Amino acid sequence: MLTLLNLLSAVALLIWGTHIVRTGILRVYGSNLRHVIAHNMSRRWLAFVAGIMVTAMVQSSNATAMLVTSFVGQGLMALTPALATMLGADVGTALMARVLTLDLSWLSPLLIFLGVIFFLSRKQTRVGQMGRVGIGLGLIILALQLIVEAAAPITHAQGVKVIFASLTGDILLDALVGALFAMISYSSLAAVLLTATLAGASVISLPVAIGLVIGANIGSGILAFLSTSMQNAAGRQVALGSLLYKLIGLLLIIPVLDPLVHWIDSFNFSAQEMVIGFHLLYNTARCLILLPSVELMARLCAWLLPERPDINGTAKPRHLDPTALVTPSLALANAARETLRIGDLVDSMLEAMLDVLRGKQTAVTQEMRRLTDDVEALYSAIKLYLAQMPREDLSEQDSRRWAETIELAINLKLASDVIERMLRKVQQQKTAQRRSFSEVGLEELAGLHHQLIANLRLGLSVFLSADPESARQLLREKRRFRAQERRLAHAHVSRLHRKIVQSIETSSLHLELIADMRRLNSLFCSSAYAVLGSSDTGALLVDDMTDITHSP
Repeated sequence: MLTLLNLLSAVALLIWGTHIVRTGILRVYGSNLRHVIAHNMSRRWLAFVAGIMVTAMVQSSNATAMLVTSFVGQGLMALTPALATMLGADVGTALMARVLTLDLSWLSPLLIFLGVIFFLSRKQTRVGQMGRVGIGLGLIILALQLIVEAAAPITHAQGVKVIFASLTGDILLDALVGALFAMISYSSLAAVLLTATLAGASVISLPVAIGLVIGANIGSGILAFLSTSMQNAAGRQVALGSLLYKLIGLLLIIPVLDPLVHWIDSFNFSAQEMVIGFHLLYNTARCLILLPSVELMARLCAWLLPERPDINGTAKPRHLDPTALVTPSLALANAARETLRIGDLVDSMLEAMLDVLRGKQTAVTQEMRRLTDDVEALYSAIKLYLAQMPREDLSEQDSRRWAETIELAINLKLASDVIERMLRKVQQQKTAQRRSFSEVGLEELAGLHHQLIANLRLGLSVFLSADPESARQLLREKRRFRAQERRLAHAHVSRLHRKIVQSIETSSLHLELIADMRRLNSLFCSSAYAVLGSSDTGALLVDDMTDITHSP
């Protein structure tokens, strides 16, 4: 019993080490990996090579699968290159299995020792996260040694020999057992390495080991598909395509399995080396043969798992991937993209407001209510998503970005409330009291409205790019808007002195709308202060006072 527990704990340590490496790599190079996978992947060969490279870095094809399905679900990557990337990930994990079987026992204590020192001393820095990676690599190498040592006494147990003796080389049965191994250990890499160890100890024959390896690949595909059960159809299509490719590989190798086993057995290598070599050969050949069919597979997966239209009509988050929460850079980028969606909704509300002011449509239409509900839904989702991020693990830069994102989301939500309130005021004025703005007053409000939309779009650009010069320009536009708002308020009072009837009837509403626009402008321009330091902002205030004072 103790021997079995040692084996299970060694497998668990291997999985944990892989998780630590994946987390550390993503925290250091998360944004770069995002660009490697999602950018310029129109060519299937580039996507295939990217899958190999990323899997080699994160030490897990399942980790690559989570990244790729997330990008496809967010619309950052098309389905065809995503499937090519998944084929590359299968080759990448086979390469890492070969590397990790080398004699690296001297490296394990060194990596763990140095990794702990760097991680504890500089936890929030890039060096500290690389220390985390070192710890994970050291644990992986140590776990492989423990698996070999723990499996040795098990291989001599009579009961184990009887169980494995029941596997007589039936490829389908062996593949089923191998898939169960991979699913129980939650790692095809662990299942392949354990199979190689059993083959090296002559517990199982080479044909059985090959069947277990093929099944381990299928098991990893099943795990990836099950892990995407909460994602949208686009993300699940990637996992489905990867699983189908693994099943096709099983069908392709059945006719040539016997001659292939005899050919591999003819080499003068150990059983463990032959199992690992077959794993690499099988995945490489399978992926290269199937790579030209990614477009056809993409169409098949899209047909099997079609996108379902939204039933209730409320906007759903597109970019808030829960699997990215362990990687702050990716999670913050997702939250920023979703926040920009709120900005687009607020922009649409502002565009519709001008038609309401001009009397071209009723003030609060069904479309406007839908936009307000969409803003509320996305705002709540972003708040919950950011609240789930571990704040203590954020670097200083990520903490600032976290605060900027939640602040902008709050400001945009407040802006949508202000716009809705403005529209209700206009509706009440035009329907209950049947009054309308004067022609001059309407043009003044329209001018402020155009400046407001321009400042909203510039504010979103500043949030996205964090460009200091754009931030200074945004603050200048804010002050020009404030000066224009004051001039228009004075002009309205002058019309009251001239006793213009329409101006008198709409005076209260006119001044309230100007005040609401001023508040909206402040909300839209707040992103500039997060980009600029206090010294820059103060200098800008002094520089722009002359421009504001003398503006016509």
